[in-house]
Amino acid sequence: MTKQRNVSTIWKSKPAIEGAGVHLKRVFGFNQAPDLDPFLLLDDFHSGNPDEYLAGFPWHPHRGIETITYMHQGTVEHGDSMGNKGTIAPGDVQWMTAGSGIIHQEMPRGDNRKRMGGFQLWANLPARRKMMDPRYRDIRCSTIPEKELDSGARVKIICGTVDQVSGPVQDVVIEPEYLDVTVPAGATFRHRIRNGHTAFAYVIGGTARMRGASGDDSGERAFAEHLVLFDREGEEIVITADQEPVSFLLISGKPLGEPVAWYGPIVMNTREELRTAFEEYEQGTFIKHG
Repeated sequence: MTKQRNVSTIWKSKPAIEGAGVHLKRVFGFNQAPDLDPFLLLDDFHSGNPDEYLAGFPWHPHRGIETITYMHQGTVEHGDSMGNKGTIAPGDVQWMTAGSGIIHQEMPRGDNRKRMGGFQLWANLPARRKMMDPRYRDIRCSTIPEKELDSGARVKIICGTVDQVSGPVQDVVIEPEYLDVTVPAGATFRHRIRNGHTAFAYVIGGTARMRGASGDDSGERAFAEHLVLFDREGEEIVITADQEPVSFLLISGKPLGEPVAWYGPIVMNTREELRTAFEEYEQGTFIKHG
């Protein structure tokens, strides 16, 4: 019999300002990261005020992690130290593996109604892959499959598999799934997940009901801008929409169980590795692969 996962905890995202002055909601970060291994950070950046996002994220380094940017509204123009540049449009995903080191910038731009919005997730890399060659996966909206389930739920599959349909992102170290799910009012979404993997849902709109932390089937409720962290035991996630449709990101991955040394945009395993990274950045020897 498939075991349904219970809710471990629920919390609301908090306002933050990052980059050169981008207003966003910090869903989780440094303090919560130990409970979300292998994930480190999730930001929700949505605004209709250009003053809150046009300053963007000027040139900065990354090492030891992957950054996953998923756009819902507006665009982000990006460039990097390897000469890559382009634009991420609504529905597109940029899966950037910083590996041994990359320096890049991300500059949000609004749509014709000045709206800009999306999500950025940071995923950790294991020690053996910290210094791998940097790489990009630029995933266009047209290549992301959308599956409608018998319940009426619709799922955009960025990474992972739903009902034998797989997303375009493959060969990722932490074996992640990244789904964008919309469930009609009163309907229930069920999804098989690997036992022991970290799993969380971030509610974008509506109200989600789930099995309570004590196994109480009356359920916990989560509202827009709330994160739901599930227990690691169990093979099925079950989320029911309340009296209106609910939309959420459902993300899971294999925990690394390794020490984390983290400062700013660089995440390593030891303080010495972290010190070396910042020394190399100051000395101009940070980039290992061009």
